[in-house]
Amino acid sequence: MLAVLVPVLLLGGAALWVVGWVWVLVWAVLAAAGGAVGWWAARAVRATWGYAEGETDLYLTYGLLTRQLVVIPYGRMQVVDVTSDLLEQTLGMATVQVRTAATTADSRIPGLRLDDAVQLRDRLAARSETFSTGL
Repeated sequence: MLAVLVPVLLLGGAALWVVGWVWVLVWAVLAAAGGAVGWWAARAVRATWGYAEGETDLYLTYGLLTRQLVVIPYGRMQVVDVTSDLLEQTLGMATVQVRTAATTADSRIPGLRLDDAVQLRDRLAARSETFSTGL
């Protein structure tokens, strides 16, 4: 959000500075309001993500307007990845991605601490070997 908001604020403010300082203030207020709404929306979306490790399945839930519940049997897991982009690395976070042969839903768990993500990956990989099913 900041990667978009800061350039928009600076470039828009610079462009409007030529027109008049009153418009720069209006632009700054609108950009700040957009940032506040974006911050609230990001927190609301983050709060919708969840997961639970069951006896034989992994349960993932997400979605703000449309709630999704994805059930992944441990025996159908093929790859369990831990990824961390530049922003996540800076914040010490990671995403666990679970892949199956026929995954059509979003099967990732974002925003985990790196240590927690690695431990979850190891647990899921061990369980997927224990519950391995033939294809």
